[in-house]
Amino acid sequence: MIKLMETNNPVLLSLVEALLTDANITYMIADQHMSIMEGSIALFPRRVLVSEDHLARARRILYDADLDNELE
Repeated sequence: MIKLMETNNPVLLSLVEALLTDANITYMIADQHMSIMEGSIALFPRRVLVSEDHLARARRILYDADLDNELE
């Protein structure tokens, strides 16, 4: 899995999840359970990971959604 992006913004994360789900791109959100350790202050960004095979397509979807500034 390759890191597509990372964010502390739960609204942005939800949008990205919806876009990837609609495009049938398998993804994984890493570090989403770190809030237990950090006290829910969003200190650690959540990483969106996709397979290398879907990386270019996922990047294009975020670019088309005007989220290219969030990409790695």
